[in-house]
Amino acid sequence: MLAASGWIAGARRVPSPNFDARPPGVAIDLLVVHHISLPPGRFSGDAIERLFANRLDPRADPSFEALRGLRVSAHFLIRRRGELLQFVDTRERAWHAGASHFMSRERCNDFSIGIELEGDGKHRFTEPQYRRLAKLIELLRARYPLRWVAGHSDVAPGRKHDPGRFFDWERVLAFPQASGLARPY
Repeated sequence: MLAASGWIAGARRVPSPNFDARPPGVAIDLLVVHHISLPPGRFSGDAIERLFANRLDPRADPSFEALRGLRVSAHFLIRRRGELLQFVDTRERAWHAGASHFMSRERCNDFSIGIELEGDGKHRFTEPQYRRLAKLIELLRARYPLRWVAGHSDVAPGRKHDPGRFFDWERVLAFPQASGLARPY
């Protein structure tokens, strides 16, 4: 259940400071799907949570040095086994898409909800992740006028490549919970 506060009951809360207010009167009508793994190619651990909470030690892994000072978040993370984490209240603007555009609109963070899937673009996503994603879409659509779904690569082409070739767009768009959502790419 999505509470009036914008937090989903049952999701593990890991509040991120990396958000701000959405512009007044904006309709939240886009889901942006991402993938993330930290260190790259490794699943599990708390590095993603630490990154989104600004607590990632850049000395903990050589790959983390490139993330030093980065301020980023998403609304949700779906782990490989289907665990749902929430970092930002859905009413707020999470900092997930960066410089982006969708159709004729710039700044996708203003009107979207960002969903990270634990993955790396080299491995298929898991059954528990797809099941959790379907449930999450259902909860979000009960609250917001979602019409569109896109990948980070769609809204930031050339700059981003996630969720990658192993994300099954046909499957997601065939979810009963996604009926009426469109991906115009």
